[in-house]
This record gives sequence, C-alpha cells and structure tokens, in this order.
Amino acid sequence: MEPSDAGGLDAEAALALLRGGEITVEGRLVEASNATLYCEIALDGARARCVYKPVRGERPLWDFPDGTLAAREMAAYELSEQLGGGLVPPTVLRDGPFGAGMAQLWIDTDDTVETVDLVRGGDRRLREIALFDAVINNADRKGGHLLPAPSGRVYAIDHGVAFHCDDKLRTVLWNWRGQPFDAGERALLDGLRAALGGPLGERLDDLLTRAEIAALAGRVDRLLARGRFPHPSADWPAIPWPPF
Repeated sequence: MEPSDAGGLDAEAALALLRGGEITVEGRLVEASNATLYCEIALDGARARCVYKPVRGERPLWDFPDGTLAAREMAAYELSEQLGGGLVPPTVLRDGPFGAGMAQLWIDTDDTVETVDLVRGGDRRLREIALFDAVINNADRKGGHLLPAPSGRVYAIDHGVAFHCDDKLRTVLWNWRGQPFDAGERALLDGLRAALGGPLGERLDDLLTRAEIAALAGRVDRLLARGRFPHPSADWPAIPWPPF
C-alpha cells in the first residue's frame, strides 16, 4: 500500500490503527447492499478514515451462510498479502459501534481516472486482480469495486461473496481469459499453494470452513495444471449486474 493513497499511513501503521482505534460513524454508503459505514478512526493522535461493515448489517443470501461476509473479506485480505500485498486495503476483524465486523482502511481515489476505460482497455494493472479473483472465486467483481488511487495503484474491495465451494466466478475482468500465466504468476500460485499448508492455512481456519479451504486449494491446483486464466462458465452468469 502506498501511504499517499491512505492519508499518509503505511500498511503497518494502518493495521495498528484499525485494530486499536476508536471508530466514529460519520455516514453510510447507501449504494452498498449490506450495511457499509463510513467512519473516522483515531488512536494516540493518529487519525484516518475507514469502512466498517458490522456482521449484524449483512443481508442474508441464498448461497452463502448468514453472518460470514466479514470473515470472507478478511480471508481475501490474507490471500492478497500472500500474493504480494497491496492489492486489498488493510483489513481487520474487530468489534465496533454495532458489534463485530470488518474494518478496512479508506482509499483515496484519483477522480480523473475512469474505471470503465480501465476495464474496457484491459489495463495491465487489473491482470493481477483477475488472477486474484480466479483464486478466491469472486462472485461479484464489479467495476465499482476497483479503486484507482493517486499513486497509480488500483485497489480491489468488496470480497464478501467469495470462497464458495462451487464455481461462481463472476467478473468484469475477462480481458485475459484463456491467456497463459507468465512466470511470475505461476510463481505466485506455487507460493500460495505451499502457504495453504502452513501459517496461511491456519489463519484461514478461523475465517472459512474446511470445505471452502479445500476448494480454494483445489482451485489453485487447477489453475496451475491448466496454466492459464479461466474462461467464463456456461453454468453461471459471467458478468455481475450492474457491472459498474
């Protein structure tokens, strides 16, 4: 994470603030389908903005167990860190004004960048997000979940509907479908597969079911065996609605 994208905080300082700071709710992001609160967080003179999603504000879904979306957001952050870090903003699980939930650092965006143009043009920065989404089985990668920041990075947010055991990949990032992985991408997948048998797997035990972790490992194995980005499934809508 670039400090210029998050009020001058680096990732380590942001995590400390998110874990121990006092959260003050300032508003609600009304376009979100679940309760998503815009907040200030403060600790020992340090201040920043964050998004807080309480578990009690999650809307029930037919295909995901109730009360699990915050944990899936945290699992996505853990996977992002394993794949090199800086893709998903610093994220923690903690108690807040409305109970347990997910708190994630707010990212300032570059308003001169059009997300539609990034997606339609196949911007190379989105390729790593496409790989990430294939790994976590993201069922809702809308264009609005991509945040172009002043530093030039593009961050990925909103991963509550991911890690399902069934194939549910639904995304606007199909630009690289069928293309072979490069050496760096294969190395990332190899490292992830090994990490799932170690500390990463232990951390995910508290966030996902054993079946979901096994399905995650299976997806990584299939991606490595096929050596290329997946194609859309014929059994599931390929693009979320609305896409942006």
